Amino acid sequence: MYPIAIFSPSDTIGSNIEENVEMALDKTAEKKQLNMKTLTFGDLTWVDITQPTKEVTKYLTETYNFHPLDIEDALSPRQLPKIEDYPQYLFVIFHLSAFDRTTRVSTRKQWTAFVGEKFLVTMHPTELKAVEELFHDCEISEEARAKYMSQGSGYLLYQILDRAVDSYFRILDKILISMEDIEGIVFEEEVEAAKELSLLRRDIITQRRIMFPMRTLLSDLEKKMKRFAKPDLALYFSDLMDHVNKICETLDEYTEVIDVFKDADYLLSGYRANRTIRTLALLLALGLPFLVVAGLYVMLPGGPDKGSTQTFLVLLAVIVVLIAAILLFLRRRRLF
Repeated sequence: MYPIAIFSPSDTIGSNIEENVEMALDKTAEKKQLNMKTLTFGDLTWVDITQPTKEVTKYLTETYNFHPLDIEDALSPRQLPKIEDYPQYLFVIFHLSAFDRTTRVSTRKQWTAFVGEKFLVTMHPTELKAVEELFHDCEISEEARAKYMSQGSGYLLYQILDRAVDSYFRILDKILISMEDIEGIVFEEEVEAAKELSLLRRDIITQRRIMFPMRTLLSDLEKKMKRFAKPDLALYFSDLMDHVNKICETLDEYTEVIDVFKDADYLLSGYRANRTIRTLALLLALGLPFLVVAGLYVMLPGGPDKGSTQTFLVLLAVIVVLIAAILLFLRRRRLF
């Protein structure tokens, strides 16, 4: 007789649990390797990828069948804002501002979004506060997931954009504070503010390069994203456009103010330079009589060794007269 192997139900259940745990660990390890976080509510999945690597290309191609050129553009840091419309999804490239505290200069950071019927994939090279905050809210709160993820991927993307645009008002406040600080420096005669003005002007230009193209982008995006959102996004995007237009108008005002500060600093710098030149010219003019009289004194019979005290006093009086005449001439010309 052959031995009969008997398996208890507990053995089968235990092996299934171990396999499930191993699969979960493998998926977690893969997500960490791809710098990826996922969140699912209903039939919508949000995938957020920070600092995407080349391994992301394979994952996105196999999972979502995105076009290779779109994935290449998403990984490239030097792309212009644009929208690519496909039957299955939208591919959108945005620019947002990132402030470097070391150089005190803002730079443009690109982030991309793939919008589909049942998914939203966001990719960005650095942590973006608008994306991180919304993802964290949905991750810890069932109510937040129901609020933001139950209306479709298009509505979820709108919420990200809304937070991103609202964050720009804090940037405008920082620029305004810097302008107020520089205003006190510009009109001080003894202080030069050229460097501070240049840094602030560069920051404003960067913000303009980010926000002005966004107006056109949002106008096109609202029309093409209707199929991925349950509510009508027209009113939502209208409010978003109002905020963007207000930001652009404020940046225009800041540019005009900075130009006024720059002109004022240039004029005051020229005034300081002219005053310095006048002072040096005055010193040279006052020293001229000494040179002339000293030359004549050396040419007198007997030279400086046999010269009399009377002659020295006469020459000294001549020097004083010449200096007084020079000062009177400069005074009448209002040169000092």
